[in-house]
Amino acid sequence: MPANLKRHYGRGDLHFVSFICHQRLPLLAAPSVRNFFVETLSEIRNRHRFLLVGYVVMPEHVHLLISETSEGNPSLFLQALKQRVSRDLREKSSPLDKYPRFWQPRFHDFNVYSFRKRREKLDYMHLNPVHRRLVSNPADWPWSSYLNYERGEPGLIPIDFVD
Repeated sequence: MPANLKRHYGRGDLHFVSFICHQRLPLLAAPSVRNFFVETLSEIRNRHRFLLVGYVVMPEHVHLLISETSEGNPSLFLQALKQRVSRDLREKSSPLDKYPRFWQPRFHDFNVYSFRKRREKLDYMHLNPVHRRLVSNPADWPWSSYLNYERGEPGLIPIDFVD
């Protein structure tokens, strides 16, 4: 990631954020680990009160579409999320002990400022497991917000629909 990465906060935009596991290792490959990540995401979201508009949890990376709040910005939320997941999984899972880190430093952030961009990022997220050949239909990957949007069914985390 470039050293001169600029973040643009305070505009009221949504943020499409992506972050990866250390050295792109599939540290989120086990369903139980992905489930734990989703539970932790829900807790951090409730604590910091940001909107979760979309998500997908892949074996070695995560995409989120989230809001800012008056209390903080995505950098704050992601720091809390990544630290909590890393710490708690290390305490629970000895195979992770052999890795010096769970996450790569930093994250990619793209401001989403229109309905068209929001739809583009949601489609990209939801099709990620299909493009990676993990499933043939995005409805078969429970660690995403796809079912919330396409079928109106609750997923693993409630989604905040925005206009």
